Amino acid sequence: MSTTPQDTLQAQGSATGVETMTAGGALLARLKTLGVDYIFANSGTDFPPIIEGLAEARAKQIDLPEALIMPHEHAAMGMAHGYYFATGKAQAVMAHTNVGLANCAIGAINAATDHVPMLLFSGRTPVVERDRLGARTVPIGWGQEMRDQAALVREASKWDYELRFPEQVAEMTDRAYAISTSAPKGPVYMSLPREVLCEPCPVSELAGAPAMASAQVGVHAGAIAEAAKLIANAEKPLIIAQRGTGSAEAFDVFSKLVDDWGIAVSQYWAVQLALPTRHPMNLGADLEPYISEADVIVVLDCLAPWAPDSHKLKPGTKVIQIGQNPLYSRSPVRNFRSDLTIMAETADAVLALSEALSPYVEGTSDVRAQRRSSVAAHTAKLLVKVDAAAEAGGRDPMSKAYVAKCLSDAIQGKPTTVLSELGCPMAQLDLKEHGAWFQEPHSGGLGWSFPCALGYQLADKKRLVVATLGDGSYMFANPVACHQIAESLGLPLLLLVLNNAEWGAVRHSVTGIYPDGYAAKSNDMPLVDLSPSPDFTKVAAASRAWTASVTDPLELPKVLADAIRHIEENRTQALVEIKIGG
Repeated sequence: MSTTPQDTLQAQGSATGVETMTAGGALLARLKTLGVDYIFANSGTDFPPIIEGLAEARAKQIDLPEALIMPHEHAAMGMAHGYYFATGKAQAVMAHTNVGLANCAIGAINAATDHVPMLLFSGRTPVVERDRLGARTVPIGWGQEMRDQAALVREASKWDYELRFPEQVAEMTDRAYAISTSAPKGPVYMSLPREVLCEPCPVSELAGAPAMASAQVGVHAGAIAEAAKLIANAEKPLIIAQRGTGSAEAFDVFSKLVDDWGIAVSQYWAVQLALPTRHPMNLGADLEPYISEADVIVVLDCLAPWAPDSHKLKPGTKVIQIGQNPLYSRSPVRNFRSDLTIMAETADAVLALSEALSPYVEGTSDVRAQRRSSVAAHTAKLLVKVDAAAEAGGRDPMSKAYVAKCLSDAIQGKPTTVLSELGCPMAQLDLKEHGAWFQEPHSGGLGWSFPCALGYQLADKKRLVVATLGDGSYMFANPVACHQIAESLGLPLLLLVLNNAEWGAVRHSVTGIYPDGYAAKSNDMPLVDLSPSPDFTKVAAASRAWTASVTDPLELPKVLADAIRHIEENRTQALVEIKIGG
């Protein structure tokens, strides 16, 4: 009787007396030890040792992360992204060789831009053609081989490696996790050759403490003291915040700090909420006239705090940049001034800055009160315009501002998180707490909000989670896959598709650069039209979602209330398609 490669490996394990398991299963076990809850997986022909490892671990009662089937890799990446937003815990994504990794690339770019840690794995076509367990067995083993597979995601990864030997599983997984979760956080990538995963791996190393700890970023006391002095002595300070404050505690402290000091805050192109939307110091997305008059500007974790082509700083203005990667080293060109650069977790920096400013309170009450009154008066005028825009948009076709106001009314008093991707604007939403708002990453990898919201909902099934997006973004999200996931995992997500049957962002970009150009004057602008529009309710209904389509603005409040009631009572997904104007 002939001896198979698997027989040889099993005999070697028995001869040494060392307890082993398939390296594919060992990898999963190590992820659990590191604190990974889920593996978002899209399997392929490279997965036999992973699947065998799952079954082996189950038989041996070895605790593993829960492996979830993802019908598309883009959904897997988005869900890992959203789960991190909700929990602060990095998760794992597993894809199929180079083709699966290619589908992960947009998600990796989004995660890198958002400083979201995740462990990305994909199989690698077997290196050998025969005589080894896991060797090539089907034609795609040749067709999927690449000279440099990691190049597909290298620019979006902090680190990459190809697993060479089974005994490396624990130490290399530890290294991957530590690098991913060290500031600046971001995705890492490891490729997994099939024949390596088929080999036995010692079990003894899988449950031990991590061999490598994540790097901690501390607050530099001297730099914070210098920042506090600059702010306290400023006549017209301005804070620009894009990525929130980092924690619920810092959110509350920041709200009080800027109110006490009368500091205007602009959430310019914000992707997370730093301040309640109707806070008296909140300028929303507006920068003028404050940016051109400011003598001290605090840039709180902003990729692009202003537009250099249109916003001009006053000569002599001091700029303080704060964040886990305040100079955004991933961006080759980013030349915003930084007189004082503070590398720290945003929440830690906010708390430290608040404490450092407290000695300056005495003797500045009149200046602070006068400034507070001036900013609050300006903000009140802005809110009048915000409310007027919502009211004016309540006609056929509806505006995004009107839809946002209706959504805001519908969710009041309910713990809610809104993830917007070219959907409802922040301005018309009355948002009051940390984690209430997330917007698409500045990388522009479309199709983000739907799967990201699924990941957030997976982490907190009791919370009302709303994904609001345009029709183009909805199609980019691979909605059939995402709706299937929502039904399969019982995720009661509310999805609002704002349908204007075009690439609205592209149209606005064209008219912004060529306001009087041929395209702007055309009744049929090239490359933006998405008509005839599909009936998106039927896409969702295929996965038994509650659906509604709204064209009459007077019907929208009731439909939103009905959708939320369905979610609360039935705990299944709901989609509302809303026809809006351009």
